[in-house]
Amino acid sequence: MKNLKVVIIGAGSAGFGQGAIADLVSSERLKEFNMEIILVDIDEKALDRMYKLSLLIRDYYKSEARISSTTNRLEALKDADYVVVSVARDRWEMWQKDFYIPAAYGFKHVFGENGGPGAAFHTLRSLNIMIPIAKDMEELCPDALLINFSNPESRVCLGVSKLTKIKAVGLCHGPIETLDRIGEILEKPVDEIELTVGGLNHFHWALKIIDKKTGKDLYPEIDKRIFQFDWESDPLTTELYKLFGLITYPAPSHPGEYLNFAHAIAGPKLIDWGIGSVSHKLSATGSDLDYIIEGKFNRPSYELWSQDQAVRIERAIKGEIPLTDREPMLNLSLTDPSRELMVPIICDIEFNTNQRELAANVPNTGYAIENLPEDAIVEVSIQVDSKGVKPVKVGRLPEAIAGLCQLQVSIQKLLVEAYQEKSKEILFQALAIDPIIDDIKKAREMMETMLKVESDHLPELK
Repeated sequence: MKNLKVVIIGAGSAGFGQGAIADLVSSERLKEFNMEIILVDIDEKALDRMYKLSLLIRDYYKSEARISSTTNRLEALKDADYVVVSVARDRWEMWQKDFYIPAAYGFKHVFGENGGPGAAFHTLRSLNIMIPIAKDMEELCPDALLINFSNPESRVCLGVSKLTKIKAVGLCHGPIETLDRIGEILEKPVDEIELTVGGLNHFHWALKIIDKKTGKDLYPEIDKRIFQFDWESDPLTTELYKLFGLITYPAPSHPGEYLNFAHAIAGPKLIDWGIGSVSHKLSATGSDLDYIIEGKFNRPSYELWSQDQAVRIERAIKGEIPLTDREPMLNLSLTDPSRELMVPIICDIEFNTNQRELAANVPNTGYAIENLPEDAIVEVSIQVDSKGVKPVKVGRLPEAIAGLCQLQVSIQKLLVEAYQEKSKEILFQALAIDPIIDDIKKAREMMETMLKVESDHLPELK
């Protein structure tokens, strides 16, 4: 029986850690290996909680995987085959700053996570954590595949690609949700649809929508149905469809980050996520799962959900609730696997399946997207075998979309360079060309403020 060692860094996360563990131990194919799973986190309390949960999930699925935990990643990484990472420090507190400080200077952005001025600082914070991890991998497991879930996804992967020798693939739920929405529009099971995406993380586009059984192009059917579909609080997706004739990630919070006109159409979406104390009722706790702002009552909050998830895990460990109880917001149990592609990719490599998978963030090797740079990190369909992950060639993006993506690629490269050179001026260049920035003087003032208030989390820039 072949040994397989998987290290999960950031495993203490109540959402990411639970899903990654359930993915691994529930896989029937991975039960063919002598699998070792090592959980790593610097938060000892969160790590201990997730370790105890992992043993319960392992037993639930009757897996024989060996599971251990440590706060020392150097101890864990030696001879790893796969390193799965989702890391951030003080995520919610920093996200508030990324959103509200640029907004206070008048910059109208929608989310402050992966695009726009706030995301520049999110990028630097993430690189400040991720690059040292990748450097450790160079020494301790140079042939391991880094499977990254940390945002800003494409920017982190670009940093790893440019600054280390580690092979990396970035995974995001986005293409899965795009496929789900296309299935809803067509009233068709998603396993009957072959979707080809191309673009950037959170800014990918459905280039082809094909009926797997017949080979029929389903875009004409989309044309008939898309404007009759109930888009609820999402006015941006249909506006972009009118403009470009393609479906993008169906949520204003994501593609809206890269567009200077999205705020006027969809407004600030971070508020809808209920992130930060400004969005909480004064008496709110994790179990409330609601918040209040601008007259909106009892809306779900992802921040409060994550706090409540930690409480649910502790209760399950104590035997106060069953592992299989489903929580109300996302209708998930603590035994549910995620729908991410981590395990399918591992299996594709280990069993040499040469399988096509929906999408991942990878270098644009061989110009998979013909009119974007070869060293860009693109979100495209992938082909996976024993040699690793390769992008599927999807051709050219429509020129207008390629132009929008090219600008973001340039911003991403500047931010990686700013991190590498510890340069404040290169950071400012990245901010200056961002489509959300419309006032250079205010942008510099904003940058200095952000560098000051986030100094404990950022690399030191000169």
